[in-house]
Amino acid sequence: MKALRFSRKEGRYAAAMLASKLRPGAGAAVGPLALVDDDGPTLPTGDWIRVYPRLSGICGSDLSTIDGHASRYFEDFVSFPFVPGHEVVAETAEGRRVVLEPVLGHECRGFEPPFEGARPGDGNDYRHLTCGHLEPGLQTGFCESTGGGWSTEFVAHPSQLHDVPDWMSDELAVMVEPIAGGVHAALRAGIHDGQTVAIIGAGTMGLVTAAAVRHLTPAGSIMIGAKYPVQRALADEFGVDIVCAPGELARAVRRASGSFMVGSRLSGGADVVIDAVGSADSIEAAIGMCRPRGRVILVGMPGVVDVDLTALWHRETELIGTYTYGTEELADGRRTTSYELAFELASKVPFDRMVSATYPLARYVEALAHAAEAGSRGGVKIAFDMRNEKRRIPTD
Repeated sequence: MKALRFSRKEGRYAAAMLASKLRPGAGAAVGPLALVDDDGPTLPTGDWIRVYPRLSGICGSDLSTIDGHASRYFEDFVSFPFVPGHEVVAETAEGRRVVLEPVLGHECRGFEPPFEGARPGDGNDYRHLTCGHLEPGLQTGFCESTGGGWSTEFVAHPSQLHDVPDWMSDELAVMVEPIAGGVHAALRAGIHDGQTVAIIGAGTMGLVTAAAVRHLTPAGSIMIGAKYPVQRALADEFGVDIVCAPGELARAVRRASGSFMVGSRLSGGADVVIDAVGSADSIEAAIGMCRPRGRVILVGMPGVVDVDLTALWHRETELIGTYTYGTEELADGRRTTSYELAFELASKVPFDRMVSATYPLARYVEALAHAAEAGSRGGVKIAFDMRNEKRRIPTD
């Protein structure tokens, strides 16, 4: 099989970090990521199956890893070498098209689920992520035992796979994983009827979360700061009421809430602010434009940041992290999952328009550079395309 493999090579990791300071995405050319051609991962147990990626997306956490900026927090939840890629539409040996739910949950590792019908991301204890019959790994794409989507094949547990309906294109299907993340974030936000929601960041996660807020919550006005024309156009199409430049978002919130400026912060603010960037500046801005006793939702992976949290304390702001997806309890009493809602939402919103370019694995340096600069180059989501790659015949 062909795969992009990320190895534990500290010298190359440091080189990637330095290169990315000159140009985002440059870590791919000098870092520990390499295209290899060898045997695929073995099946951990008899119920696992081989899957063959068709499209696999490049996300912000992937870029952080490739460019040497990933948080050291994840070191105990990762095993090397691993093949990145967790936004995947693939097919099985029998020809079923499936999308991956990448979290390596209890069932994947041979443990009982925390409750009947639990999804891989459910539970209140993460000890299983480091044990069982897999090497440590919080999800497919960061685990040596499973492989990942940036390859021509990897292995998956049946609990991770969802069938793709015939009407759904590969380009739409590869978006289901980030859509599910946006669904989970929108529902974790606890938005009440008519509340004002501000979203910082109009990349993939900002846009899918905006669509989920519009379609799955009783939010009133939704506003977003979008830097590039393609982001503004998609935000408008996805149901955002006020689309403005990032530097104008606080002013839009001030007008909507009737607040005053007190230094660099608002006296009041939005009921809910969703940060889909995860930088020190964006987190501080989110707290500063959220009303007292409001909620700030972190969708973007923040990593190591230096933030003054005095305002969080003074304004009694809730700060909520949202990682992946799981079982969802809706306001109408319905119990469902993030993925089920993602499929429903994908039937209403043209998320496939976010897939801006695809590349074969051999052009990975170019693909990752494009992904790192997608907005400025008129795009949103960049993906690897394995549909024309040769597939090896499994011998299991």
